[in-house]
Amino acid sequence: MRKIKLLALILISLAMVLWFNLRSSTPSIPTIAASPPKTIRYLERTLPQSIAHILLIPANSRFLVTPVLSEKVATVEEFAQKHQAAAILNAGFFDPANQKTTSYVVIQGKLIADPKENERLVNNPNLKPYLGQILNRTEFRRYLCGQTIRYSIALHSQSPPAGCQLVDAIGAGPRLLPQLTLVKEGFVDNANKRDALGSNQPNARTAVGITRDGSVVLVMVAQKPSVPSNSGISLPALADLMKTLGAEQAMNLDGGSSSSLYYKGKTFYGKVDLEGNSIKRPVKSVLLVQEN
Repeated sequence: MRKIKLLALILISLAMVLWFNLRSSTPSIPTIAASPPKTIRYLERTLPQSIAHILLIPANSRFLVTPVLSEKVATVEEFAQKHQAAAILNAGFFDPANQKTTSYVVIQGKLIADPKENERLVNNPNLKPYLGQILNRTEFRRYLCGQTIRYSIALHSQSPPAGCQLVDAIGAGPRLLPQLTLVKEGFVDNANKRDALGSNQPNARTAVGITRDGSVVLVMVAQKPSVPSNSGISLPALADLMKTLGAEQAMNLDGGSSSSLYYKGKTFYGKVDLEGNSIKRPVKSVLLVQEN
């Protein structure tokens, strides 16, 4: 009986030693580090005649880019205080004289700003030949395609892609990429020497672009205070800049004195006076970057 107990104890001891050795020799599974969260990136680029302030909002991140319209014009700082946004860029055209929009604005599927209701626009005899083009200018759009958010740039008359619903849109123009459409959108009429935006002259400018992977690029190009009368960027050069930033689609937004960008508590203004001081003009609409 003692022999049996002794044998059992020996077998149990051997089993425990074998189990311990096997456990020790089993390779541990490496811990996979969590990928860093996709967040906004700010870049500043010094150009020959200007300074570009750039925000990159990655695709499929926790951030949404949406238009916002104010009843009364407001600075981007005032928009930021009201909406607690991560970033804000001025957006659509408006008439400073009556503070009415000259750009379409759609929010959550509803048209909330219609340029046809701006009498100074539709009744202006100088603009009558171009009114059809003005009312069909380029828009920055947000679609819901199933459960996926997609951004796009399209003319106002264009229908959403199949399977997609238009959620938000804000108009401005002209389209910068894949090609500059100044004549098509009624900004330039070469026969009558019309150039509503001074497209080939340097000025403060604002733009939005979309990269191949769906990321959004927001750009505000500011004049240099040291050379206020001859600094900024032309629209063809702005198109080239957007291309270097990876944008495949891009459009111009309201520029000049409206050019302004807010990010992380700091505001950058694009236009400067003859003394080199920033001009802070309130605007009617903005693109808001908020956490979803």
